[in-house]
Amino acid sequence: MSFRATPALALNQRLIGLPGGRASLATPALVVELDALKRNIAAMALLCAEAGIALRPHAKTHKCATLAKLQIAAGAVGVCCAKLGEAEALAEAGIGEILITAPVVAPQALARLAALNAAIGGLMVVVDNPALVARLSEAARASGRPLKVLVDLDPGLHRTGIRPGEDAYALAARVAADPHLAFEGVQSYAGQIMHIGDAAERAAKAEAVTRLVAGARDELTRRNLPPRIVTGGGTGTVAIDPGGGVFTELQAGSYVFMDREYNEVWEKGGERAPFETSLFVQTTVISAALPQLATTDAGLKSFACDAGPPRLARGAGPSASYFFFGDEQGGVLCEKPEDRPQVGDVLSCVVPHCDPTVNLYDALHVVEGDTLVAIWPIEARGRGF
Repeated sequence: MSFRATPALALNQRLIGLPGGRASLATPALVVELDALKRNIAAMALLCAEAGIALRPHAKTHKCATLAKLQIAAGAVGVCCAKLGEAEALAEAGIGEILITAPVVAPQALARLAALNAAIGGLMVVVDNPALVARLSEAARASGRPLKVLVDLDPGLHRTGIRPGEDAYALAARVAADPHLAFEGVQSYAGQIMHIGDAAERAAKAEAVTRLVAGARDELTRRNLPPRIVTGGGTGTVAIDPGGGVFTELQAGSYVFMDREYNEVWEKGGERAPFETSLFVQTTVISAALPQLATTDAGLKSFACDAGPPRLARGAGPSASYFFFGDEQGGVLCEKPEDRPQVGDVLSCVVPHCDPTVNLYDALHVVEGDTLVAIWPIEARGRGF
């Protein structure tokens, strides 16, 4: 099934190529600044190339096949997906190298996994429990080709994964011995350290994870189970993971967009973030009845609000701050009346958390300066199953 047509894909089509079209977008709209996006993609590609490490960016951030293809064209070896549904959507759109980074366990999901493995040659999955090996083996047998498997190592996050040690090594051996599975290596993602603001603390904890994974790699190698792939890391540790000599792949995802949370990681330490903010929610002022208050058309339903409100990037004065005024509306509160935007003014907001905010929209409105140049469908939006 092809990606369905939605109003978000059609409503603003007439604005493509028109100077000033960005300001005329129907709002709320998810906007990506193409030049900054391309610089982020190029910067990460260069960082990995100079470190001699592959890049397999996490597509759970953008869920968009067009953007994934830009990353692959810049040198990425494929993408990661958090969910099987995301992988199915991106595979249908032409992405053939996909690692699903969380276990797939339900019977109906395993049947879909078999179909996906039959459809693309570059599928990989993870396992952290010996009970899952037989189920993956049956899915691989049904697909007609071996299924590539990584053992998911828990570096202390405790979300998924098996702690390095005898149980983990036995699990790898079990995968390697199965006639329908191919043991490819290990995954380890330390999400608990990505947003630590103190640079020294973040580096120390990332290096501890590197040592943990290195020990597991070395022990697997000693047992004649050398990992071909050691994958993990993220945007918060891009200055640490590639140089550690352990990871063969980097899974960073948020670097393409950045968000308020990630920008604050570096701001807390007085540093400059290594990537630019390229993603914004554009909103319009719909009311301004009080001298220091304005109301917009982007409320709780327009942002993932787990990380608090967005940050105003443009459209209001320096004393203005954004808050949620309800499900449908946002508010702009200004210490100085002269900083308050007027009815009809267009504002751009840095999103608090990029991944779940993207999941609220059907399309990325791609701009160069004030011109809308493309509208990209977010094919894997809502595919959390």
